[in-house]
Amino acid sequence: MKQAYGVLLGVTLLVGCTGHAGLWSPSPTSLTRVGPDSFDVRVESSRGPFVIRARRAWSPLAVDRFFFLVRHGYFDENRFFRVIGGFVAQWGLSGDPRINAAWDKKNLPDEPVRVSNLRGRIAYARGGPNTRTVQLYVNLVDNPRLDTVSTFGFPPIGEIVAGAAAVDSLTWEYGGTRADRKPGPDQDSIAVQGNAYLARAFPHLDWIRRAKVTRTW
Repeated sequence: MKQAYGVLLGVTLLVGCTGHAGLWSPSPTSLTRVGPDSFDVRVESSRGPFVIRARRAWSPLAVDRFFFLVRHGYFDENRFFRVIGGFVAQWGLSGDPRINAAWDKKNLPDEPVRVSNLRGRIAYARGGPNTRTVQLYVNLVDNPRLDTVSTFGFPPIGEIVAGAAAVDSLTWEYGGTRADRKPGPDQDSIAVQGNAYLARAFPHLDWIRRAKVTRTW
């Protein structure tokens, strides 16, 4: 699996979840379905809850993918496997190797960067042109250079609108800081071994208990 970090250095209306079944073999039709213009996702993490507000106008294809993944429980039990203090926190590889295999080549076409990578904004990670799939990162600080890095940039899909303190407290024990980076978990090992590998080798990683769409408009 190609490293997706690339040059990154890589609630009012309850919306029900459609279950995990669509993750094993997502149909082409389901992957092209248009999502809401905007929606909130409540993330219950090991550090406490936070809310992501996704905005389709910022990156339509990517936001549609995010809506599908959340509605099917894809991010439940995901680890924040790459957290670099003063930079970004990344997640999105499944704890189940079979799901990783199913999504490995489900790439999204590139889209332009319409808003900047400011603190609290979330974008898909990628390792080159047209390689966005399921991995996301949140900017822990303003990172405007990610708007244009390597000529393609990373288009945000939404932002944290509540619970920023929980995100700020994610452990960067295994990722270090921008000035003193550590190798952290190996993405290929996560892909083929899932959470069993992370629990064994990186037991202090923070994780997502559940992510759920709570409001659409």
